[in-house]
Amino acid sequence: MSTPVRFTLPESELPRAWYNLQADFSEPLPPPLNPGTREPVSPEMMTAIFPENLVEQEMSSERYIEIPDPVREILALWRPTPLLRAVRLERALNTPAHIYYKYEGGSPAGSHKPNTAVAQAFYNKEAGTKRLATETGAGQWGSSLAFACKLFGLECTVYMVKVSFHHKPYRGLMMQSWGAEVFASPSDRTEYGRKVLATDPDCPGSLGMAISEAVEDTVTSKNTKYALGSVLNHVCLHQSVIGEEAIKQMQLAGEEPDVIIGCIGGGSNFAGVAFPFIREKLKHGRKYKIVAVEPSVCASVTQGELKYDFGDTAEMTPLLMMHTLGHGFIPPKIHAGGLRYHGMAPMVSHAVKLGLADAVAYPQTRVFQAAVQFARTEGILPAPEPSHAIAAAIDEAIQCREEGRKKVILFNLCGHGMLDLASYDAFLSGKLTDD
Repeated sequence: MSTPVRFTLPESELPRAWYNLQADFSEPLPPPLNPGTREPVSPEMMTAIFPENLVEQEMSSERYIEIPDPVREILALWRPTPLLRAVRLERALNTPAHIYYKYEGGSPAGSHKPNTAVAQAFYNKEAGTKRLATETGAGQWGSSLAFACKLFGLECTVYMVKVSFHHKPYRGLMMQSWGAEVFASPSDRTEYGRKVLATDPDCPGSLGMAISEAVEDTVTSKNTKYALGSVLNHVCLHQSVIGEEAIKQMQLAGEEPDVIIGCIGGGSNFAGVAFPFIREKLKHGRKYKIVAVEPSVCASVTQGELKYDFGDTAEMTPLLMMHTLGHGFIPPKIHAGGLRYHGMAPMVSHAVKLGLADAVAYPQTRVFQAAVQFARTEGILPAPEPSHAIAAAIDEAIQCREEGRKKVILFNLCGHGMLDLASYDAFLSGKLTDD
């Protein structure tokens, strides 16, 4: 009898509530600070760029927050997403380990990002917002928000990091197909963008710069709010549907993971898969090893400091307690554009500080080696970002082979790489290097 490889849940098992890890931390998450006074930011200050209903979620310590029916109805277009066992990869590695992955690439935008984009568009529509401004790195977030805005009748403006804008042109076309306007950042549309270009006309951009442009656009425009695809608490909250489903699917598989792995740039997909398992670790004494994987040239957790820092380059945002390389850091032009961020989600940073998760870093050539090996065994071409998690999962499985013991490994495959073919071309032609 063949080994079962796919574990699915009926639509009725789509989670009805988001899980908020803040409720279960052993010590409170440090609040965002006003950079001028160094006092905790008030909800009223946050409503300058976010609608009040999302500010309430951002500052909530409630354990579960109900998912509105209109959001669930849209999520049901692709959720629950499948859990698969990578049996062919296991055979290729000759490992006793069992490797599972949660596949988020079946959403309309091809990644996990619509999980929060739909929620944010819904709450903004409810609050009377007419237009959303945002940034995007590799384009997964920008395309997801463009999709969600179209469903709720909102306008959408996206500032896409310039190096990714040129590396991944089809992401921009996807956003435009859903009605969004897209600009390479730094751009000449904002005062901050013009200032950067005056100093460095060839600046490749960064997520911190693109955030600055989107925030400036928000505060200088009418009926406009800002939307962020990672880092903040409410974004991590919305992504918890991933881990909630995965817990049930691992039960269907008849196994419990020993190791849970996700890539990190801003932290949202890692939070999505890991935070519900951290709850089980805290509440029921589970002995999970939880691993966050980042690029070695933009390693905010493994090489940065845990301190208060700005989320953007122009110093327009509140100060966040997070692992950071410094808000002025401009990462090298790696192809995992979604991971080119100087900081880390405060909740992820806090989980690492409390010993609830560990972090490792990988160079991009090793990441693409793992991505190609996965594609040649499992058939799915992964995006460069989750390929960091694949590399770590493969190394865990090889360690199991060398030690002669079985582990159950779960990782989040948060998006496909069909719009990242230029990156694969660079790797397969031998042009990809480690900065």
